[in-house]
Amino acid sequence: MKRMDVMTVLGIVIGVGLVIGSILLQGSALVFWSPSALMITVGGSFGALLINFGLGQIKQVVQVTRQAFVEVRRNPREIIDFFYNLSQKSRREGLLALEDDVHELDDPFLKKGLQMIIDGMDPEIMKEILNIEVDSLQERHRVGQDVFRSWASLAPAFGMIGTLIGLINMLIRLDDPSAIGPGMAIALLTTFYGVLFANLILTPIAGKLSLRSDEEMLIKEAMIEGMICIQGGVNPRVLQDKLKAFMRPSEREDERAAPEEDSREGMAADHV
Repeated sequence: MKRMDVMTVLGIVIGVGLVIGSILLQGSALVFWSPSALMITVGGSFGALLINFGLGQIKQVVQVTRQAFVEVRRNPREIIDFFYNLSQKSRREGLLALEDDVHELDDPFLKKGLQMIIDGMDPEIMKEILNIEVDSLQERHRVGQDVFRSWASLAPAFGMIGTLIGLINMLIRLDDPSAIGPGMAIALLTTFYGVLFANLILTPIAGKLSLRSDEEMLIKEAMIEGMICIQGGVNPRVLQDKLKAFMRPSEREDERAAPEEDSREGMAADHV
C-alpha cells in the first residue's frame, strides 16, 4: 500500500517554517533573498553533481526522490499469511499447484521466485539467483543515496565559494562604501543557503532513502526464506515462526494471536 510519508513532508515544512519565522522575527525575509547566491549554491553544486555522476544515475534521482515522500507499507501479517497458505497448499496438492497463484501476483521478485520453485530449480541455485537480485536492487538504492550525500557535501562547499566571491567583490570596492553591504550580504547568504540546503533537505532525504532500502531488503530476505521453506516442504507452522523472526518484537506481539488462529484452521484443513 502506497501513501504519502507525512513525516518527510512535516519535517521539511517545520524546518523551513521555523527558519522563515525566525527571520521574520528579526526583520524582513527579503533581506535573505538573493538569486545570485542561490545560483552559486544550488546551481553550482548541481553542476558539480553532473560531473561526479553519469546521466543514467542522475535520471534515477527523480524516481529515487519519490521514495522519500511516498511510503510503501507492507503488512507483515499479510506476508506471513501469504506464505503460510502457499505452504499448506503445496503440501496438500504439490508445488505445481502454485502456478495459479503465481499468475495473480504483481510483485516481480516474488513471482520470479515462485516460478523457479514450480520449475523445480535447485534450492541453492534459486537462493543464489534471488540474492543476486537483492544485491542488485541494493546497489541501485545505494547510488541514489550517494547522489544526495554527494550533493549535501557539495552545497556547503559552493556556499564557501560564494562567500569568497562576495568578499573579493567587497574588497575590490572598498573605496565605495555602498558596495560593501551587498558584497558582504552575498558572502554570507551563499554559506547560509549551502548549509541550510544540505542539512535540511539533502542529508535527511539520503537518510530516509537508506531507511527505506533497509526495510525493503528485510522484506526481500523474508520472502527468500519463505520460498526456500516452501520448496523444502517445511511445516507451515515452522515457516510461520521463521518469518516472524524478521519482524520487530512489537509487531510479533501485535500479530501473535491472529496468525496462531489462522494456523490452527490451516492445520485442520490438512487433515480433511
